[in-house]
This record gives sequence, structure tokens and C-alpha cells, in this order.
Amino acid sequence: MSKQLAIQVKQADESAPVKPKLSLEPFEHVREIYNTIARRAFEAFECRGHKHGYDFDDWVKAETELLHPVHLAIAESANTITVRAEVPGFNAADLKVGVDGHHLTISGKRETSEERKTDRTIYSERCSNEIFREVELPAEADATNIQATLNKGVLEFVMPKVGKK
Repeated sequence: MSKQLAIQVKQADESAPVKPKLSLEPFEHVREIYNTIARRAFEAFECRGHKHGYDFDDWVKAETELLHPVHLAIAESANTITVRAEVPGFNAADLKVGVDGHHLTISGKRETSEERKTDRTIYSERCSNEIFREVELPAEADATNIQATLNKGVLEFVMPKVGKK
């Protein structure tokens, strides 16, 4: 297994450069997400009375219930790869990003809660949003020189290609 660099994301108003750090933790997070989806898909299988033939449907349904989509735009120039990902409502501390050669992984989790009390009624709501996206890049990225910023719900990466300056 190759090692993946985890990238620290900075809010747009922060001027410190992004410092990648070596970590295998994103792979552990992927395994956790996979297991959660598998459990939910099995619950759907059980609710259907253990009827076979709907494995793929159960899996896709579980993914859509548990993960919110991350829309991407990828651009490539002669020297760099630029990726813009929509992550509304997430801040830099909620996100985990990793780059491994030709692969970019974005994951994040945030929880919100709201409670309102009136004379007789108590209203309480909890919400958990989780995102996950792994994408193959058009070229190998130099993970040691990545710039990542988060501005108004858009996560942007500018990654130099390996061997290009």
C-alpha cells in the first residue's frame, strides 16, 4: 500500500501555506465509510425479507442516504491541475483531504443541532452531514506543493504536476 499525503485545508482568509503531512488516516476513514454503507445496505436487505437480487440497489440507496454528493470541476494546464469542489456548510476543520499520485480524496463530517423552546413545545433537531469523494486526476500531482483553500463553500486545489515547474 502506498502512503498518502493528507493536506491541511486553510480558510481563504488565512495566509499560511498548506503543509502536507504523511498519514495513512484517510484510508482508515474510507474503510469506516465503507463499513457504514455496508451495514445500511444489509439493513435494507433484511427489511425486504432477505430477498436476493437487489444488492446493487441496496448499496446505492445506502450511499445516497448516508453521503451527500461533492460536485467537482477539474482543469488541467501544462504545469498544474486545478480542482474545485463544492462543500457548502463545511469549514476547514471538518474536511480531510489526501493526495496519492493520481488520486484525490475529499471527506468531511459535520454535525449541527438546533433547539427551540416555547411555553409548551420543545423543538429539537440534529443533523449530520458527511461527504466523501475520490477522483482520479488526469496526471500525477506533486503532493508536497499543493495549495488548498476554502472560500464560500468552494474547496480549491492547485497542484503542480510531477516533474513540471
